[in-house]
This record gives sequence, C-alpha cells and structure tokens, in this order.
Amino acid sequence: MSPSKKIIVTGAAGFIGSSICEYLLQMGSRVIGIDSLTDYYDIRLKRANLESLASYPGFSFIEKSILNVDWPNLLEEVDTVYHQAAQAGVRASWGRSFNCYTEWNVLATQHLLEALKGRRIRMVYASSSSVYGETNLLPMMEEHRPQPVSPYGVSKLAAEHLCFLYWHNFKVPTVSLRYFTVYGPRQRPDMAFQKFIRAGLAGRPITLYGNGEQTRDFTYISDAVQANLLAAERGRPGEVYNIGGGNRLTINTVLEKLEVLLDCPLNIERMNRQNGDVIHTFADTSRARQDLEFVPEVKMDEGLKRQVEWFQSNRALWV
Repeated sequence: MSPSKKIIVTGAAGFIGSSICEYLLQMGSRVIGIDSLTDYYDIRLKRANLESLASYPGFSFIEKSILNVDWPNLLEEVDTVYHQAAQAGVRASWGRSFNCYTEWNVLATQHLLEALKGRRIRMVYASSSSVYGETNLLPMMEEHRPQPVSPYGVSKLAAEHLCFLYWHNFKVPTVSLRYFTVYGPRQRPDMAFQKFIRAGLAGRPITLYGNGEQTRDFTYISDAVQANLLAAERGRPGEVYNIGGGNRLTINTVLEKLEVLLDCPLNIERMNRQNGDVIHTFADTSRARQDLEFVPEVKMDEGLKRQVEWFQSNRALWV
C-alpha cells in the first residue's frame, strides 16, 4: 500500500472502523474518519477510540452522518472507502427501532454509493453473516440463498444488494465482506465476549440466551482488518466474501476458556433463545482464500487472551 493514499473510513469511532483506521495510519496513509457518534452504546468508548487515532498526524475526523457529508469535495483524491458505519445489533432491530436500521444501514449506504458514481473509487462494505439466517447448510457459502431471520440481517443484505447494483449499473467497484462474529480489543459493550468479561470480573451474573451449545465462527479483529485491506487490493468488484476466523466453538466452550483466563468462576444465568438469534454459524472462506489470499492467523485461545488483557488495561472506561 502506498503511504500517500488518502482513505475514508466510515464508522471510524467504532470497534472495527477504529481498528482499520489505526492500521492504515501505522502504514502511513492519510485517513479521514467519519462517524456520527450515535448513542447506541456509551459514547465515551467511541471517543476513547478516536483519542488513540488523533495522535497520528495523518488522521482527521468528521463528526457527521453519512447523509450530511459534503461528498463531492471530500472524495477528491480518495483512493478507497472502507464503509464500516452501521446501526448494529440483532436483538435491538425489531419494532419501531427498525427505522434506524433502514436509515443508517440502507439509505446511508445508497447515499454513499450515489456519491461514488463515476469516480472509480474502491469501496469495501462491511456486511454480516446475519444475512444467511437459520440454515442447515454448513459451512455457509456465498452461493447459498441468504434468508436473514432478523431485521438487522435484512438491512445488511439490502445494502449488499445496493453495492452489487451500483457495480452492475454504474461500475462503482464495490466489494462486500460478510463478517463472522468479530472479537478482540475495542469490541462493543453489547457484544457477547465484552459482556462476559465485564460481568465476570465484576462478579455479576452472565446472561446466556439459549443452552450454550450454539456455535459461532469467531474472527479476531486483526484478521478482519487484514481482510478489508486485501479486499481493497484484490477483491473482484461486485463480489461478496465470507470472512471467518476458522475458530468455530460453542458458547459453553468459550465460557470455560474465559473462566481460566479470568481466574474466577462465572455465574451463568440461562435464558430462552431470542428472536433473530441463529443456532450455528460457520464460514466457508474458500473464495476469500482464493481471490484475496485471506488466511486468518489468530487462534481462539490467543485472541481471547488479548481481549481480556486489553479490557483489564482499559477497565476504567467500563466503570
């Protein structure tokens, strides 16, 4: 990657967005971060992510919604856009809250794609394994019919389709990445590992939805970041790629590992499975390995250890 490249990252204050920014800045790129700093979770955590980025001379930040950015001027000399901004959360996407998902996941993506027409700027879109829904076809392959079972999944799939149609009709070079359960330092507080670690260290009960035998294909954050960079350089325009870490485990197994790392017993309160939750995810990453040369490197034990250590070092943020 040329250090002179000018790059935009939407959702720059978030978990994955800030991690992508940091890597690019360490490589010497000029990075413009965009984030509206919504209060879906504690804004202090987002501001802490931004503070760590502000120490790099190549970083600038715009606190705006994608819908309100002056894109024609901002896109001058830009090489790549990493579109990470979205309203997250499967369980929160039901009912009247779905308005946020249609505005920030679907409409915002369409607005950005319109701005990219005629510019030949690469865009890497952050999609989700939630687009597959509940299926017995494992591992999940890009060729399988997506059938999401949550409003969140519907919104991510709709934006995926927008990316393809802007490539098909206007040759906007988009690549979509279907993330499988990304974890690691800076993980959002509503995500399972961060909730488990926080509750375990505080001696509070851990709420577990379902019997714990559901499985996820866990992907460490640095592998997700690398997948984005590879997609920008090698991804086929209009294509979709599964990004999984090859660490498929039950939630019960993860909790056992955390008990060892935290050196304390975990008080687990088991609740009924929630609407929109799927039983299993498992990524077939053959396409990403072939086209992108994507090879996840961080195994589960090491990744969990790093996340626990990061949380302990930044515990003051979570009080």
